[in-house]
Amino acid sequence: MYYLIVFLLLLVAEMGYFRLADRFNIIDRPNERSSHTRITLRGGGIVFYFGALLYFIGNGFEYPWFMAGLTLITAVSFTDDVRSVSQKVRLLVHFTAMALLFYQLGMGGLPWWYIPVALVVCTGIINAYNFMDGINGITGGYSLVVLGALAYVNEYRFGFVESQLLWVMLIAVAVFCVFNFRKRAKCFAGDVGSVGIAFVILFLLGKLILQSNDPGYVILLAVYGVDSILTIVHRLMLHENIGLPHRKHLYQLMANELKIPHTAVSAFYMLLQAIIFAGYLVFYAYRWWYFVAVVLLLCIGYCLFMKRYFHLHKVK
Repeated sequence: MYYLIVFLLLLVAEMGYFRLADRFNIIDRPNERSSHTRITLRGGGIVFYFGALLYFIGNGFEYPWFMAGLTLITAVSFTDDVRSVSQKVRLLVHFTAMALLFYQLGMGGLPWWYIPVALVVCTGIINAYNFMDGINGITGGYSLVVLGALAYVNEYRFGFVESQLLWVMLIAVAVFCVFNFRKRAKCFAGDVGSVGIAFVILFLLGKLILQSNDPGYVILLAVYGVDSILTIVHRLMLHENIGLPHRKHLYQLMANELKIPHTAVSAFYMLLQAIIFAGYLVFYAYRWWYFVAVVLLLCIGYCLFMKRYFHLHKVK
């Protein structure tokens, strides 16, 4: 009954946001770099923040520093969805939010060099999540897999967080998928959604890694990570400005050049990541060999795909 009430509250909140977005013209207009062709409401991913806030209020204001960081990063991301925010301001807010996240995780007692390394890794993950939010269903679908995997680990392998937080966030993502994971999306996540859910996942993954002392769980982000990093390398090889929008991710070529339906591409990314993590659990005794093998296979697959199909992008 509790989770049904959570679902209904978040559904009402999401639909209420749609009315505000429509009234104040918070929309995403398609351009030459877009993978969509219709004007669509932007910022539907704000429901992820609503989910975290609902848990926070209903559970004695647990994890206040994490919630403060999420609020900051959500606010600047939503503002950027409505009107452009300077890169310096975004970076300042992101670093402040991550400092609050690190404090909540209790990283102050770790060797000093952990902090800059974690800052670089976390910044990369947030940007990867933001860059990968380009077609219907991919942000919501991939997040469902990651959160579902974390819920499984928490329940059956290693308890690292209150299960209620994981389930509330899963419900929030499911509500978003109702309106986004379909042929004609009602809304897009926007920066507020992709950055916000990335921050939540960073917190959960950080707790798991620190408490289990197993950084190999970062394999939950393997598919996104390889696509993002190799796309950056590819663009650098093409002498492009990697700060500018583009349509060169592998999933974008699948959706745009090969005309594979968005939902099918998103489902493929979900299934691939789920299979990879299932293998990690099965071969846990050999997890580092498995980790290296998975990354190598993903890199080889990426390179072979680009060699075969990238010419379709170049002729446009």
